[in-house]
Amino acid sequence: MTENSLLALFIVGLLGGGHCAGMCGGIVGALSMQSPAGKPSLAVHLAYNAGRILSYTIAGLLAGAVGYVAGNLMALQRGLYVFASLMLVALGLYLLGATQTLAVIERAGQSIWTRIQPLTSRFLPVYGVAQALPLGLLWGWLPCGLVYSALATALASGSAWRGAATMLAFGLGTLPNLLLAGLLLARFRRFAQARVTRVVSGLLVLGYGLYGLLNFWRG
Repeated sequence: MTENSLLALFIVGLLGGGHCAGMCGGIVGALSMQSPAGKPSLAVHLAYNAGRILSYTIAGLLAGAVGYVAGNLMALQRGLYVFASLMLVALGLYLLGATQTLAVIERAGQSIWTRIQPLTSRFLPVYGVAQALPLGLLWGWLPCGLVYSALATALASGSAWRGAATMLAFGLGTLPNLLLAGLLLARFRRFAQARVTRVVSGLLVLGYGLYGLLNFWRG
């Protein structure tokens, strides 16, 4: 995997971060409200996001390992590349409000989440890093079309370590949005959920997915 590919996934995470803020903004906002005197705690937010990104990285490691096994068959490997690009196209259209395809995929992930969610109560309320880190690890498995789109790219990477690097880059891309959502609360959430933000993000992610498909057909 080239550095350009990792940069692209970082940008996808950054551009799609408004979707993250919409889904997880309430969680990170609660972390702020539970800090001493109701003031946002940077250490708590960093710990929460570190746990979340670690979960993404682990998921990428697993997806990349599966892709490695499948990669022994060239036709299947090419199919995974097309699938990853189509998932990014679907994500772009989803952000634009043109399709609810990823919402269906998110609902499919609920079967796993229903088994994980009860564990989060063990770390609530959050008083410090000791609760925020494991809570982030658990919330990293929240069904999310944006994450699933990135995981498709990790699957197509053909390597466990490349898959892990893909999701790490993606997770770091989502970090600025989630930090701002937690530290600035409602003000940033309004910006992240604004129509113009979603349109710009959707068009750029859609363009990246179409670029991947174009490269495939050229190859």
